[in-house]
Amino acid sequence: MEILLAKAYGFCFGVKRAVKTVEEAAATAGEPVYTLGPIVHNNEVVAQMQALGVGAKDAINEIDAGTVVIRAHGVPPETLEAARDKGLRVVDGTCPLVVKVQQLARALHDEDYQVVIYGAPEHPEVIGIAGWAGEDAIVVQNLDDVAALPRRKKIGVVSQTTKIPTDYQVVVGALMGKCQELRAHNTICNATAQRQAAAVETARQVNVMLVIGEAHSSNSRRLAEVCAQVNPRTYRIATADELDTAWFAGAEKVGITAGASTPDTAIARVIDWLET
Repeated sequence: MEILLAKAYGFCFGVKRAVKTVEEAAATAGEPVYTLGPIVHNNEVVAQMQALGVGAKDAINEIDAGTVVIRAHGVPPETLEAARDKGLRVVDGTCPLVVKVQQLARALHDEDYQVVIYGAPEHPEVIGIAGWAGEDAIVVQNLDDVAALPRRKKIGVVSQTTKIPTDYQVVVGALMGKCQELRAHNTICNATAQRQAAAVETARQVNVMLVIGEAHSSNSRRLAEVCAQVNPRTYRIATADELDTAWFAGAEKVGITAGASTPDTAIARVIDWLET
């Protein structure tokens, strides 16, 4: 059996930066350190943070004292204000690209555009962006959401960084019929697009395609979706423990990719399982 790794996979720049930020805070803070929510959508990485003495809390009101690290997804500005008002030391690990999206959303709001965010309303990144875009910001997930929008004079649109570029283009095209003036920013992460393209390229070359990433990782689910479109024998797994020998019957080539929150150790264990 031949194993093909996608040309781009695993930790993205923003996740690497966030994890390093937490590790540095844990080593130097000299006080309790918490992340606001799990640092990434991966249980193994969260366990590694816990081993360093870093806790994860869902809200600022759950933290009485110490250092709070903002994860790569970012948070609304009022969350930062609440943390500082409590006297907490804030270390911002927001991905620089997400910061840019937040700034663009704020600028659109300040210039009197109706801000529309393309993304999943419950995703922490989208919640954070919406906080910077004003109380009247609107989140859309699909064309039905766009069709339900009232017509506005000016609409400004940004996207969750992990969405599929072609899907975003369709949404932007539909928004043109909802306003006199449309300003659209391409805020999809290049790493996301590169990983999706590399995953599809690999999926086309193999009999079985594996996507390593947990179910609550939106970019891992997206990788599995795009791979399945070109290779029906695509399986998303969180760990090597989920692998099933029946999947590989008659397979001469197996492809592997991994979500942006999947550590190298998890990928290595899958490769070891296949080689064994």
